[in-house]
Amino acid sequence: MVKNLQSTRKLHNGVEIPYVGLGVYKMEDHDEAVRAIKNAIEIGYRSIDTASFYNNEVSVGQAVKESGVSREDLFITSKVWNDDQGYDSTLKSFEESLKRLDMGYMDLYLIHWPVAGKYKDTWKAFERLYDEGLIKAIGVSNFNQHHLEDLMKNSNEKPVINQIELHPRLSQQALRDFCKKQDIAVEAWSPIARGRLLDEPTLNHIAGKYNKTAAQVILRWHLQNDTIIIPKSVRESRMRENIDLFNFELSLEDLNQINSLNMDERYGADPNTFDF
Repeated sequence: MVKNLQSTRKLHNGVEIPYVGLGVYKMEDHDEAVRAIKNAIEIGYRSIDTASFYNNEVSVGQAVKESGVSREDLFITSKVWNDDQGYDSTLKSFEESLKRLDMGYMDLYLIHWPVAGKYKDTWKAFERLYDEGLIKAIGVSNFNQHHLEDLMKNSNEKPVINQIELHPRLSQQALRDFCKKQDIAVEAWSPIARGRLLDEPTLNHIAGKYNKTAAQVILRWHLQNDTIIIPKSVRESRMRENIDLFNFELSLEDLNQINSLNMDERYGADPNTFDF
């Protein structure tokens, strides 16, 4: 049960990740990003999700250093980008990411997209970095079931997590069921569908019952589905709103109503057709 902002999900290798973190995609202004991340840590966030593609790993590293919170008390995720995939180039990219973060290790490293012909070699590099203790946990992002099955066929380590686009319009139930069966945690990027569902009548009706916002209802739906979430914002008021999720619980009827909103509608790229 997710009781508060300190609640964690134990991954299958024993590492614990906070259920709620801060996503930093599109935080491109360095000073604004540092300020926002420090703000988030001060409010109570302990998980930060970045990627080499976001061009803000330096900002994350600086914010962590200046936050006054011990590195060991924070959970830092980054990702290897498509152009850097392959065994040797992944090792090099990881080293560069770690240098930009100015850290001695990463808590979680993800393959950003399943680049055909490359993600298996990328995973071999991940396994090496994991064995060397430079990464506490390794996982993937935007992998569909067939990608996961293909990856796990010849790997020594199973991904601990699959970070996917997931929200009420794209509930990905079959993929979530598969991940659950494999003990692979699911993490939602774009958990509130980039704000596109904030005027949705059903969500607002449910929100009114609990004196909450539509965004809070969506985020609570994720948590009650055992999904890790990384909503993003640079505004303190929105950051606070996104963690005010622990004083209400959606009923089964509410959950079913939200489930019924699924239209298999993506707002990001499709992993099966993405132009790598």
